[in-house]
Amino acid sequence: MDLRTTRTIRSAIEIRAPLDIVWGVLTDFDAYPEWNPHIRRVAGKVDQGARIAINTKPPGGRAIAMRPTVLKWEPPNELRWRSTFLSGRLFTGEHGFRLESTGPDRVRFVQDETFTGVLVPFYSSLRLPRTRRGFNETNEALRDRAEQLAAVSGRSAD
Repeated sequence: MDLRTTRTIRSAIEIRAPLDIVWGVLTDFDAYPEWNPHIRRVAGKVDQGARIAINTKPPGGRAIAMRPTVLKWEPPNELRWRSTFLSGRLFTGEHGFRLESTGPDRVRFVQDETFTGVLVPFYSSLRLPRTRRGFNETNEALRDRAEQLAAVSGRSAD
């Protein structure tokens, strides 16, 4: 078993759509059940310092409910939150979404999470591969939805 108490996973994808469309899809939390295979629900007013409610269900895994604090809310480029289980020494996850314009109507979407605490080796052996797969599936679903909306609006990259 890997006994490291800090682990980071990162997943990125290129999206052929304008930044505002991608950000709009990413932050339309009411629509998550329609397209997001990993993060099934985000509730509450998302603002820096606010607590929100999140339900996740990685592929093949069990659902988890969290009440993270929003660390960064910088439309249309970044959203980041942190969730702690019992205490920061046991388990903390800091999750982020970052959008970078890479050209006209092109966006690089980066999703990352850093896990820290003494329970990380246990989490890593049980859930990390599913979480990584969930990130990839979410990235692809975000790309597909944003590119479809861009095409419908006549603002797609060619």
